Amino acid sequence: HVQLVESGGDSVQAGGSLRLSCAASGYDFSGGCMAWFRQVPGKQRDGVASICTRIGHSYYADSVQGRFTISRDSAKNRIYLQMNSLNPEDTAIYYCALDRSRYDCALGSWSTASEYNYWGQGTQVTVS
Repeated sequence: HVQLVESGGDSVQAGGSLRLSCAASGYDFSGGCMAWFRQVPGKQRDGVASICTRIGHSYYADSVQGRFTISRDSAKNRIYLQMNSLNPEDTAIYYCALDRSRYDCALGSWSTASEYNYWGQGTQVTVS
């Protein structure tokens, strides 16, 4: 039984930084693609970044490239999203997601929410 639990969301001022964490249970990081998505009310859930849990390749949305960094700690069964230079447009609920079937996030569309089987409950990030 896979569970994903996000933490680290907060309210920050523009230009600030946050680090989100996603703890995975029931999953051993032996293969698969994990990702961060974000969603604002009334809009679709958008892919922010993804990482291949075994081989470590990472991918980013253009809007966060150079500001956000996704990483993994296989020993702790966690992924992280370091967010720097935050701006109000980054305000959203951030979700952690897992697709166990894909060895490389690049196989398929990593930023498409329907390709992921497991989701966390989300954590709110507010930038003002």
